[in-house]
Amino acid sequence: MKDSQSQSYKEAGVDITAGYKAVELMKKHIAKTMVPGVLTGIGGFGGLFSLDLTGINNPVLVSGTDGVGTKLKIAFLMDKHDTVGIDCVAMCVNDIICCGAKPLFFLDYIACGKNVPEKIADIVKGVAEGCVQSGCALIGGETAEMPGFYPIDEYDLAGFSVGVVDKNKIIDSSKMTEGDVIIALPSSGVHSNGFSLVRKVFDVEKADIKKPVSYLSGKSLGETLLTPTKIYVKPMLKLFGNVTVKGVSHITGGGFYENIPRSIPDGLTAVIEKKAVKVLPIFELIKEAGKIDERDMYNTYNMGVGMSVVVSKEDAEKALEILREAGEEAYIIGEIAKGEEKIRLS
Repeated sequence: MKDSQSQSYKEAGVDITAGYKAVELMKKHIAKTMVPGVLTGIGGFGGLFSLDLTGINNPVLVSGTDGVGTKLKIAFLMDKHDTVGIDCVAMCVNDIICCGAKPLFFLDYIACGKNVPEKIADIVKGVAEGCVQSGCALIGGETAEMPGFYPIDEYDLAGFSVGVVDKNKIIDSSKMTEGDVIIALPSSGVHSNGFSLVRKVFDVEKADIKKPVSYLSGKSLGETLLTPTKIYVKPMLKLFGNVTVKGVSHITGGGFYENIPRSIPDGLTAVIEKKAVKVLPIFELIKEAGKIDERDMYNTYNMGVGMSVVVSKEDAEKALEILREAGEEAYIIGEIAKGEEKIRLS
């Protein structure tokens, strides 16, 4: 690539040599994500992955795609870019794990106003860390320098993941019955949803978000908001291998009211005990600062629950034990009852 350069293109705002430098800087991060099945390194026109179907009788591919959203604005203000990649991976792999699928590989897309190789490498460092946490490979991606479209110091980040599950092991909510138990897996914070409201509530462009806040255990607001989205893949895969799971919900945009019902079949209701929910301090702060109604909070944010899992009452203790052994401080937040409203918070 040393001979590839264009002065005319550079004068128009696109430095292709910066792109090559960014690739060189990110290679060490990408190398950490390599898993069996990866056939090519970065730089080709496509990422090749050889699917190992050992023990899988009827393979089904499951895909998910998402971005980081306006949480990126916090990264810009904090000038910290090495964690938002974790968010990008998390938003995709946490979705496909809800089907029971094991993530195989991930690809990212970064669009920026100006390609600063060190910044791009920092972003990819986070993406690579997310892939390591979820056990999938970063097999490709794209960085697009788009002057005049994005401000020179801003970027957007999105990606997608592909996983696989045996057809007879896809999570089947039709098996859900009255009396089943709903288990919560704690979130790490706001994750990657509701940041348009967060930015409005705290007026982040004008506030000192780098100042330590005692209510947030001495962390700054900016640091707290940038806490990466938790990735639940490995503990959930352990759970799937030992317990019959009847429903999984990734609590993202739309909060409890939109996401939990997605795994509840008709005729049943998820009854959530609000007093059982271990609400994180950041959500109390958002509620108070914005004078936001409690229902709106539960209809926008995860409130401290990043994922919910439904199992039979007989399997509840075993499920909790498995999840806790995997590092999750899981706890019960409700049960399944008969009803037509899909979710009820009491």
